[in-house]
Amino acid sequence: MLKKPFAVLMLACAAMACGTREQATAPHDRLDSIAREYVKLGLSIGQFDGDFVDAYYGPDSLRPAKTDTSHFPKETFLQRAAALKKALAALATGNEQDTLAHRAEWLTAQLTAFERRIHLFSGTFVAFDAESKDLFDAVAPVYDEKHFQDLIARLDHLLPGQGPIPARYQQLANHFLIPQDKIDTVFTTAIAEARRRTLAHYALPAGEDFKLEYVHDKPWSGYNWYKGNYKSVIQINVSQPIYIERAIDLACHEGYPGHHVYNALLEKNLFRDKGWTEISLYPLFSPQSLIAEGSANYGISMAFPGNEQQDFCKKVLMPLAGLDTTMAGAYFEALTIRSALNYARNEVARGLLDHGMSEQEAKRWLTDYCLLPEKGASDYLRFIRKYRSYVINYNYGQDIIKKYIESQGGSAADPAKRWALFQALLSNENKAGDLIRK
Repeated sequence: MLKKPFAVLMLACAAMACGTREQATAPHDRLDSIAREYVKLGLSIGQFDGDFVDAYYGPDSLRPAKTDTSHFPKETFLQRAAALKKALAALATGNEQDTLAHRAEWLTAQLTAFERRIHLFSGTFVAFDAESKDLFDAVAPVYDEKHFQDLIARLDHLLPGQGPIPARYQQLANHFLIPQDKIDTVFTTAIAEARRRTLAHYALPAGEDFKLEYVHDKPWSGYNWYKGNYKSVIQINVSQPIYIERAIDLACHEGYPGHHVYNALLEKNLFRDKGWTEISLYPLFSPQSLIAEGSANYGISMAFPGNEQQDFCKKVLMPLAGLDTTMAGAYFEALTIRSALNYARNEVARGLLDHGMSEQEAKRWLTDYCLLPEKGASDYLRFIRKYRSYVINYNYGQDIIKKYIESQGGSAADPAKRWALFQALLSNENKAGDLIRK
């Protein structure tokens, strides 16, 4: 008979003891104990899987000792995750505390994502939709090619010139390409405006701040590295062409009211004020990321509703970049349609990962329907290979957030309520299934 690892046996014994010698322990204390084991497990996985932990700002005492990483202990990690889920199920049974039950349910979903990522990292794969369900608690809708062909056809009358639509779109977009020597000026201005607009509605924690860096040769266009204590490093990939609207997109998405604000509010409201240790660990491949990416994308229209992004670009950012505003109206109309085309990225990832689409066909979809230039298409293929079903978090995640906020009364006609609902969303443990049910 094989012996279970010592840590797993100890965890199982602790779970069984809940009904005997620990009966006097309050349920929330037992949940706090499970949360600490959850963090330890996530940090241990992160020693092997370099992409697993996106951020951690909790106690150093929970960090694992350095270990030999030459052998990935798949079964040990799976057993630890299963034991934690069992302990959470026992804790939730018969408990009428809504907050405790919700917190336990969130942790359980995060641990399901741990299990799926453990399998992925060790080379065991499932279908795209099964993967996204386990990792992000969501399955994105499927669209056939005709759906995107119909959207592309709507661009024909908007774009100047004749010939293939992707080439005509690119020709128009090139008028709004930010010169390399103007990128810093444009981005610092865009982030300052996004921050100003966010602070008009939210009182962020004292001392919150970010550092802006420019990097090269990444599969993404921007990234927020949250460091804890309400500080972020925001990186912009300047190896890719950066068009004028992306300055506001990334200022909001990576900064205000996007990732930086989301992480700062979680740290303040849940980790600092309530002592919920689990929130100090941000596992990238987890339901938390759908909320993070979806809210960061939705945050663009929160800070710049209606035509305000276009207006700010035309009046402020384009003059700073030395760009002609003549074709701006047609360009922003085309961008609206291009936004709807973003679901084609999911179909490319689904096709590649389910082995039904060749790389050549994937590039055709990315250029013909996502309207990416050649380098953009190549970079996005790199993104899919690295992040897999993560791609659904941007478009489907945004739509889930949008429908939830609007269903609760947060419409454009009531911006104060919309900002309040958005703040509540960013300040609590949520997952896609919660928002869809509501």
